[in-house]
Amino acid sequence: MLIFRQLFDPQSSTFTYLLGDEASRDAVLIDPVFDQARRDAALLAELGLALRWTLETHIHADHVTAAWMLRERLGSRIGVGAASGAEGADLYLEDGAQIAFGTRYLRAMATPGHTSGCVTLVLDDATMAFTGDCLLVRGSGRTDFQGGSAAMMYRSVRERIFALPESCLLYPAHDYRGLTVTSVGEEQRFNPRLGGEIAVGDFCGYMDNLKLAHPKLMDVAVPANLRCGRPAQETLRGDDPDWAPLTFSFAGIWEIAPQVLEEQTANVQVVDVREPAEFAGPLGHIRAAKLIPLGELQMRVAELGRDLPIVTVCRAGSRSAQAFNILRQAGFSQVANLAGGMLRWRAEGLPVDGGSS
Repeated sequence: MLIFRQLFDPQSSTFTYLLGDEASRDAVLIDPVFDQARRDAALLAELGLALRWTLETHIHADHVTAAWMLRERLGSRIGVGAASGAEGADLYLEDGAQIAFGTRYLRAMATPGHTSGCVTLVLDDATMAFTGDCLLVRGSGRTDFQGGSAAMMYRSVRERIFALPESCLLYPAHDYRGLTVTSVGEEQRFNPRLGGEIAVGDFCGYMDNLKLAHPKLMDVAVPANLRCGRPAQETLRGDDPDWAPLTFSFAGIWEIAPQVLEEQTANVQVVDVREPAEFAGPLGHIRAAKLIPLGELQMRVAELGRDLPIVTVCRAGSRSAQAFNILRQAGFSQVANLAGGMLRWRAEGLPVDGGSS
């Protein structure tokens, strides 16, 4: 069985695709975004998947890839198109190359036009294909830089992508209108640029007159992506919390394990967001915890110092996750949620004030 997730970066309107093999738990990421590397790693961990490959459909001009960072952190390998001109990849994808993840594989199909090094990645059973910026939902990528060619794109779509089964689902690298997926049959019939009886001259005339402004991040993104996302200084972005070993969840919450918090209680502010009756109830509370019920937290943030990290606590971790977001929105940068709340704290036999045995 295939594990599949479509992820989105709102800043660049980029789709990242996670495909995993349920039997082996091996996975690939297609078009990962540098700023979403932590999110993607959290999802992989939560699903119990091992990232084997990051694959690029092309050299992006609107965001920096997370390929290098994920290789550094997770040990994955990098695959890019053979004609991309990128350096530092582990595999340069020739037309027809197969990239295995467990019992499944993707087949690289050269589809130049948006850039000279574009590839479409086709799932082994041809039920899904990832078209990058070559073919979009009811549209196409631009063809006016990075070796792009409208005539080449026309042939790539009409002769290669449209040769896939009509039922094959097509997933683009971008969408700016909230559209997420299409199919070969739909685009053959309804794509206003490339479908129906449109001839190559019609398409080239259309594309040559788009007059689009260059992407805002092009001067930064293209050089970085030609290095597979490796920063010029070759250092990882230092934005992970360093005050304690924390875990980042796919929900966007930094979490601290009970044992770690028990070792850090003298160096943090523990904020218990339960109701007073719960604070004094059977579960008890962590020593030195400050009681601020969740409904009062927004009005009482001034009671908290900004010199020490804050750990939010509730019964099971749900209300305290909401408290985490409230505090981050209030400008507190060093915040973590107690994973599992007081239930897990008590289950691990850690000390409490009050409560019952």
